[in-house]
Amino acid sequence: MGKRKLLVGMIGGAVIGGIVTLFDSETRGYAKQKLMEVKDTSSEALKNPSTTIRNFQTSFDEFGQKLNYQAKNAINALEQVENTLEKVSRKTKKIED
Repeated sequence: MGKRKLLVGMIGGAVIGGIVTLFDSETRGYAKQKLMEVKDTSSEALKNPSTTIRNFQTSFDEFGQKLNYQAKNAINALEQVENTLEKVSRKTKKIED
């Protein structure tokens, strides 16, 4: 019951907040512009589904390549930190001996 009340309250608050913000003409213009962009994009996607899917696949592949590149960079950085820590620990052992 509590979960339901929370969700209803959040959705109701979002709807009321959205309506209140539309009293501002600048906000209404921005919302209208964005809705027109969504309409145009979705119309284009429905007219050319194969192009849309191809673009999605290309974007997904690019994202995967960038993620892989960044993961390799992170692993390289961690290896460098590990090597540096090993060198420092060897030097402190020599000083202690």
